[in-house]
Amino acid sequence: MKYQSTRGHEMPQSFSEILLGGLAPDGGLYLPTQYPQVTADELEAWRKLSYADLAYEILRKFCDDIPAEDLRALTRKTYTPEVYCNAREGDNTADITPLRTLGEEGGTRLQLLGLSNGPTLAFKDMAMQLLGNLFEYALGRAGQELNILGATSGDTGSAAEYAMRGKRGIRVFMLSPHRKMSAFQTAQMFSLQDANIFNLAVEGVFDDCQDIVKAVSNDLGYKARQKIGTVNSINWRAWWPRRCTTSRAGCWLPAARARRCRSACRRATSAMSAPAISRA
Repeated sequence: MKYQSTRGHEMPQSFSEILLGGLAPDGGLYLPTQYPQVTADELEAWRKLSYADLAYEILRKFCDDIPAEDLRALTRKTYTPEVYCNAREGDNTADITPLRTLGEEGGTRLQLLGLSNGPTLAFKDMAMQLLGNLFEYALGRAGQELNILGATSGDTGSAAEYAMRGKRGIRVFMLSPHRKMSAFQTAQMFSLQDANIFNLAVEGVFDDCQDIVKAVSNDLGYKARQKIGTVNSINWRAWWPRRCTTSRAGCWLPAARARRCRSACRRATSAMSAPAISRA
């Protein structure tokens, strides 16, 4: 599996290369050069899997340069009831993303997939917790270190910090607008005492924080020398863990409804590779 920039100027990269690199050097987003196919038998088998094993089955289709046993160990380390322990009363934490029935409307059941059971109560925990473990694994295997520079107005920062805290070879420098986040998210971030977490308050608004990150990211020489990486919500490494949540929702549903959901997901996936994205 190889990945190429949407701007078309970068040589195809492996999964591990784009994992640590984030955006392509030309500013484009990395997408697979081709999309794997899933058979009907595979989809049916996935309905019986735990969340961790479902995540493994999906991710291994996009990641072929990490040994299968290591990748499975990483998903099982990530998606545990101990990590996703903030479930509502009556929910089973072992489900990781429990499905709650809210009622019926017009003969159709209304159901809600819980994505806020992680450490920071934000849906971004679903991707960030796995990324933290993947980063630590990839850096350890390569004998490298990474300085993560990020900007946040709340949930991305706290989710990233709780995912990276205590991880070997990783330091996080998170910019946030001074006194312009919720008290809850500010407390989440600034109360962390881990030696590898650094919170930096910027006088201004979120865009000022983001401008600093963009300026650093555009200086490729400085970024390489200082071993700087980023975390954000608009790249492939953040997308595929979320694909696991939509697949999990489909697995919870009766077969007929699941087929309709899978069809919608395929259309969404196809849209991601449309030429229009090259203008991003």
